[in-house]
Amino acid sequence: EVQLQASGGGLVQTGGSLTLSCVTSIVNFGDYTIAWFRQAPGKEREGVSCITDSKYYSSTDYGDSVKGRFAIAIDKSERTVILQMNNLQPEDTAEYYCAAVWGPSPCTLIAGHYEYWGQGTLVTVSS
Repeated sequence: EVQLQASGGGLVQTGGSLTLSCVTSIVNFGDYTIAWFRQAPGKEREGVSCITDSKYYSSTDYGDSVKGRFAIAIDKSERTVILQMNNLQPEDTAEYYCAAVWGPSPCTLIAGHYEYWGQGTLVTVSS
């Protein structure tokens, strides 16, 4: 059982930045694929970013709406996955979730692929 704890959400103005953290119980990140998803009220869950960092695969991917603005990284010493979000826009307002699945493979932004989910952290971008 993998434990995931997301934090870092808050209220920010348009154009601002936030850093989300997902503290995990993962010991060897090479065995897992980790991702961030978000869900706005009344909308479907959307893939934001994912990362695989193993000796077999090393990949990141981003949703089209966040490419060039968001960056994902792993801090192995802290067992944490970071999502740096820059130039935030009102349409980025959502509950953000981190997720993980065992098995190193090219990462995917399909929610059904992931087995473990953390609770959400709310990001609100004011216009």
